[in-house]
Amino acid sequence: MQKKNNLAKEVLVGTGLVAVVAAAAGAYFLYGSKNAKQHRKQVKSWTLKAKGEVLEKLEKLKEVNEEIYHKVVNEVSNKYQAVKSIDKKDVEELVRELKSHWKSIAKEVAAFHKAKSKSKK
Repeated sequence: MQKKNNLAKEVLVGTGLVAVVAAAAGAYFLYGSKNAKQHRKQVKSWTLKAKGEVLEKLEKLKEVNEEIYHKVVNEVSNKYQAVKSIDKKDVEELVRELKSHWKSIAKEVAAFHKAKSKSKK
């Protein structure tokens, strides 16, 4: 029974971590970067949908690291590269922008881990 409880706690912590990563990625893009005001003005409907898809995929994962984050961004962007009405340069710009946020997201992850480790004590 104790093993099940520990496993459940680990799953909840992992799920919480992924949620923090996803929220941090979206928030940083629209509010935290030095070009945030410009980003909010330039946001197109398809970019919001693409970012939402990235966030959904991240939330379903148990673990997120830089490699996994970049893979998810690439998977979603490939879908939008195929849409004829969307300029491929816009998609490439979105990918660069999302990938550039990893360092900020990693800081959020580290803070989340630190807070979780303190709460376990």
